[in-house]
Amino acid sequence: METKNKKSSKVADTWEYKNRNYYLLNNKSPLTYTLPSRHSKRFALVWFDEELGYERELRYATNQKSIFVDEQKGPVTLKHIVFEKGHLSVPKEKRSLQEFLSKHPHNDLIFKEHDHVVQAENHFDYLEMELAAMNTAYELELDQAEAILRVEIGSSVSNLTSKELRRDLLIFAKRDPRLFLDLAHDENIVLRNFGINAVESGILKLSPDNRTFNWGSNGRKLMNIPFDENPYSALAAWFKTDEGLEVYKSIEKKIK
Repeated sequence: METKNKKSSKVADTWEYKNRNYYLLNNKSPLTYTLPSRHSKRFALVWFDEELGYERELRYATNQKSIFVDEQKGPVTLKHIVFEKGHLSVPKEKRSLQEFLSKHPHNDLIFKEHDHVVQAENHFDYLEMELAAMNTAYELELDQAEAILRVEIGSSVSNLTSKELRRDLLIFAKRDPRLFLDLAHDENIVLRNFGINAVESGILKLSPDNRTFNWGSNGRKLMNIPFDENPYSALAAWFKTDEGLEVYKSIEKKIK
């Protein structure tokens, strides 16, 4: 007689039956893209089964219930898995194909399942970041605004009026809010911009090999630039030292 407390050995089926849509990542939308559907030397289609403790070979066959080769029996009917213009729709009736795609090694690398909830959350997060960037851009002081915009448009920022600068800064913040906020929170960006202004004004000179900064007036060496480091990033860090601070104050008087 079976006891009341005996647990069933059958594993509960938690698969959600629904229509699913998939898309190629990185905004790719070729006319057709064929996904590997069976294991080969060129495409290793295996999935590590944590319960069994080993990798299992995958294969999509339309006449088999299982996507694992070791569970498939008899002749198999293979079928190409084709994305059209970057998209693939799989109805809920094709569970084996959906399961195959969920365990495919290219999942999250080449393609991804479309999730309305996740997409809405990501869109909200992006809008929130965009709003933060726009508010930050509106409140920035002109010198910091110029420093950030110089990263985007280069030395031509020096020719902009204050209104043009603020306009372009808001456009930049809206177009690439993540990069804008990174630059806005970079404590050295104003110092880098200060160094660029000093070079453009002829107060400092950067050697052709980008290894030293010299005084523009007499060519005397001011500082060496560490190997493989951005010259203006190195200069910004040097301005924070005791020696660099004195030079900064001297340059500041000449620029004004």
